[in-house]
Amino acid sequence: MSGYGFRVFFVLLLLQPLYVFASAESQNQAIDSNTKTLIETATLLREQGLQSDRAWSLVEALTTQVGPRLAGTEANERAVAWAKSVLEKGGFDRVWLEPIAFPIWLRHQEKARVIGDYAQPLAITALGYSGSTEGEIKGEVVRFENLQQFEKASKAAVKNKIVFVNQTTARAKDGSGYGNSVPLRYKGSIVAKEKGAAALLIRSLGTSHHRFPHTGATTRIESPVPAAALSNPDADQLVRLLALGKPIYVALDISVSIQKQGKSFNVIAQIDGASEPEKIILMGAHLDSWDLGTGAIDDGAGVGITVAAAELIASQVKRPKRSIRLVLFGNEEQGLWGAKQYVEAHKDEMANHVYASESDFGAGKVWRFDVEDTAVQVLIMPLLSPLGIDVGVEPPTSGGPDIKPLKKAGVNVFRLKQDGTDYFDFHHTADDTLDKVDPEGLKQNVAAWAVVMYMLANR
Repeated sequence: MSGYGFRVFFVLLLLQPLYVFASAESQNQAIDSNTKTLIETATLLREQGLQSDRAWSLVEALTTQVGPRLAGTEANERAVAWAKSVLEKGGFDRVWLEPIAFPIWLRHQEKARVIGDYAQPLAITALGYSGSTEGEIKGEVVRFENLQQFEKASKAAVKNKIVFVNQTTARAKDGSGYGNSVPLRYKGSIVAKEKGAAALLIRSLGTSHHRFPHTGATTRIESPVPAAALSNPDADQLVRLLALGKPIYVALDISVSIQKQGKSFNVIAQIDGASEPEKIILMGAHLDSWDLGTGAIDDGAGVGITVAAAELIASQVKRPKRSIRLVLFGNEEQGLWGAKQYVEAHKDEMANHVYASESDFGAGKVWRFDVEDTAVQVLIMPLLSPLGIDVGVEPPTSGGPDIKPLKKAGVNVFRLKQDGTDYFDFHHTADDTLDKVDPEGLKQNVAAWAVVMYMLANR
């Protein structure tokens, strides 16, 4: 255990009467009547969340009525209209749209096949901001085991070749396996261009064994090389073919386009604070998705969870002290465009953003509450413990992808860490569909979010 973790453990041990507030008379005397009322209300919200099907109905509606909603497309416009309509009926004090701008990247065609003696098709998907092949190209495959090995390769070893990077993604409850692999997707196309590669193929950043390749964004650069991800079984197949000891050639046909300027919106709703309305506790999810599946776990679930939790708080007669702001960010998938432009639009009030966090990790149950402030842990953990949630002891936390720009601007963050053991089986694939969402997991998430947001808004 780290030094920080020991300090947290020691403080919680000393404050155990508060940490496990039951009905004991001594504990009732330890908290004032206002805190007792807050705890009672938060407990009620928790129980209501556990009984509510609202998050499920929202995810079902979004993925059914809209489906995939790639930023800049007509479907994404319908998603914005859907979200605005939902929030306007949700009991919030204010609902509004804030415009965002970004380049629109669209996929049109993606095909790959092994040619020669072992001719066969390969399952691929183009990566966001990939370039086009401008018709079919053919090239010899050169293999590297990971990004670091690829970076060390000579230009002569790579020039005019189709580079295959075989880096695997480990399954992990906290998603750390993906965190270790994702630099390959962000940086791989840059390295490929610098070394003169004809194209880049990477093993999908996923933990599945199905034949669905995982898409995702690369870093946007001028004149990018064609870049695609192989499904994990196809990556395994390519490894076996290369092990035969003969040169392997692949034909690629990737057609994509980039429009210089697209637009969408951050969709925002707020519960105005009763006594400190200028102080903001922000909760977020992202409304856009990739175009392969219906965006159920990424991030339809997050939309359903945060909207349902915020609606529960909005249904209370008494408003919290501070404002609770729900932001459904636009175009997270291709570079956090909505989040970055939110920070720019609200730079003068960043100091009034007290806490921020995002739900963007599917519908797995929350198992850990990550927050650095020990006083917040002591205040809120007794309410989360009945949900099977432990306190995190290893800061810092990012708060979620869209929260990174806010954290960089100085906003405190927390994270309700979800179980991501199987999240990267479906993440960014055509298999990201409603049947992968666990209704009971949604309920537990809603309960946890309602508790944390309500308590932070009244702290």
